[in-house]
Amino acid sequence: MPENTAFPALDALDHQLIELLRVNARLPMVKLAKALGCARSTAQIRLKALEDAGIITGYTVGVKVQPAAASIRAMVLISMESKNETDVVRALAKRHEITKLYSVSGRYDLCALLSTESTHELDAVIDKIRTIKGVIDTFSTILLSTKLDRPE
Repeated sequence: MPENTAFPALDALDHQLIELLRVNARLPMVKLAKALGCARSTAQIRLKALEDAGIITGYTVGVKVQPAAASIRAMVLISMESKNETDVVRALAKRHEITKLYSVSGRYDLCALLSTESTHELDAVIDKIRTIKGVIDTFSTILLSTKLDRPE
């Protein structure tokens, strides 16, 4: 969804509903309503409105699994020509090795988080990123361990 799209104003009940779903997106409507202190129909209407407005974009499962011992995670900063931003982002989104992609400020324009099975595979992915039309430069660093991992 484009960043400049105006969302409806959210009130405290909407924020509370979103936070409950972030903790457990599988909560039954009855439990959501009880936690919110409102009628089931009110919770259902609010949830539908948040989905229809594009504020809630989907539901997912969080899995607490240790990555494979051979799993290599890296952060790749990408500098690009601004006129090619849409095409670069589209091409990066097709790479299954990229788990997150952020727009950043400074010398680089994007930050991609990658996960591969080996440094050889990581090197190949970075080489492919560099061949995308509009990519000017990359800077990569391998992530060694997670010191803090809070849910977003």
